[in-house]
Amino acid sequence: MKSSTKDQAEGTFHKVKGKIKEVAGKVSMNADLEAAGKEEKLAGKVQEKIGELEKVLGK
Repeated sequence: MKSSTKDQAEGTFHKVKGKIKEVAGKVSMNADLEAAGKEEKLAGKVQEKIGELEKVLGK
């Protein structure tokens, strides 16, 4: 698997995982879990964009 495809797939996974944590934190009124979810979701978006950039650059 190309690194760009791998980064995009892992980024999407982390975005979904972060969203789940964020919602779980809201439901359980756990601010720490909600913040961790937002952080992971953002990291997933960044990783996904890196994968897209690698794909454009041909790496």
